[in-house]
Amino acid sequence: MYCRLFPCVTGVVTRRGTKVDRQGKCGKAGGREGKGKKRVEGGVNRGRKEGRKIGEIVSKVGKDKWKKGDFHSGSSLCLVVVVVVVPCRVEADSLKRRSGDKYGSLCPIIPAESDNKSQMAQRMMNASLPLPYGSSQVAYGYPEGYSLMDLVPDDVKPLIHPHWSNFPPVNPMWHYLLAGIFIILGILSFFGNGMVMYLFSCKKSLRSPANMFVVNLAFSDFMMMVSQFPMYVVNCFEGGYWTLGAFACQVHAFTGAIFGLTSLLTLAAIGYDRYCVIVKAFDGGHISSGKAFIMILFCWGYATAVSIWPFFGWNAYIPEGILTSCSFDYISRDWGTRSFGLFLFIMCYCIPLLVIIFVYSQIVGAIRAHERALREQAKKMNVQTLRSNADQNKQSAEVRIAKVAVGNVFLWLLTWTPYAAVVLTGLFGDQDKLTPIVSALPGLICKTASVYNPIMFAISHPKFRLALMEVWPWFCVHENKDDDSKSTKTESESGK
Repeated sequence: MYCRLFPCVTGVVTRRGTKVDRQGKCGKAGGREGKGKKRVEGGVNRGRKEGRKIGEIVSKVGKDKWKKGDFHSGSSLCLVVVVVVVPCRVEADSLKRRSGDKYGSLCPIIPAESDNKSQMAQRMMNASLPLPYGSSQVAYGYPEGYSLMDLVPDDVKPLIHPHWSNFPPVNPMWHYLLAGIFIILGILSFFGNGMVMYLFSCKKSLRSPANMFVVNLAFSDFMMMVSQFPMYVVNCFEGGYWTLGAFACQVHAFTGAIFGLTSLLTLAAIGYDRYCVIVKAFDGGHISSGKAFIMILFCWGYATAVSIWPFFGWNAYIPEGILTSCSFDYISRDWGTRSFGLFLFIMCYCIPLLVIIFVYSQIVGAIRAHERALREQAKKMNVQTLRSNADQNKQSAEVRIAKVAVGNVFLWLLTWTPYAAVVLTGLFGDQDKLTPIVSALPGLICKTASVYNPIMFAISHPKFRLALMEVWPWFCVHENKDDDSKSTKTESESGK
């Protein structure tokens, strides 16, 4: 199969990478029946503009090696004008006729004037040689032996763990794919959490102690995206590595830790509030506004206390995964890093998880006990049920919230468990399994919590839905006021 549609370029890349000569069409120009020289000269004139652009890209991506003049005449690349630069495929017989080599399915390599230059080009473009993990035919256009660390700026390199030097640059497709996903998550998060905060500010009926936790969750999720979204997307589109400097890496990791941990702890606080309202309703266990405010301050203080330790030498903030984001160091095996990793795992994963499981299991148990008591009482009175016809068709707000809460436990596990598994693997497991993609995906999964949290805890609540209907009737949300009667009574009692 000839690469008829995509131009194949060869030539000389200067220290600034601004001069690249193009030699005809892929697989045919410059080598058919002694007419290659004329076709090459024509190709140079036709393709100088495209070649210059590719030279600039080459110079930017591989600063060190391109400046040394490692990529000279005789090398050839094919530009696919979609997302990435990939090698063209030509038939082996065409390649054999042009260069006398059997290189499988790459663009033909025209012999250079210098044998050393020709060998260099062939080594770079030869897909028959062993390639490192994650590579395509030519490691996505990067020179042989290139690693993730070779791409980042010099001021960031001291922050990167040597573990990531074992991996070549990932397929550029991943950067665009992850950036696209992050853009979608950012838009949904800004809209959902912004809507919750706006409704809380303009509707006095929503200003209850229970909803204070919901708004705090929306605020922390909103700020999570504000602090993470721009830097992540910029790095993905600017080259697929951290380009903003060491200080920005520290800020990115610190803010992500604070807002992420605050959201995580607020979820546990919301579960405790539901527990007090449903299980301890007759024991004076309602949470007042003052108590709710203190609990919110505790969540922020807890998250800050955990996140600030890397600045004092206990652990560190470093680039992770595909090096487009920064987080805690979970790769080093020294005592300080391991102890902080265990501290983080216990205090920020195990304890909140145990609280959430306990309170929601108690909520479900209380509801089941209440339903069982109603059935037994109905049998004693020789009636089918004690509920009215209207109540049979509707559920109380607390029951609906309990069902949502059970689903939230599973979502919580699905969101945070992958990242916890990566941390434990990096500290105590087989680090060879922590490839750049494997390490990058759990962090992105954690960001999905900022999208479903406003849906689970706000938009699904009757009072928020009623407020949403009043403010934005076009939003396709429907809620009857009768369904909210019990919820209103419960929250008014809890505010006393």
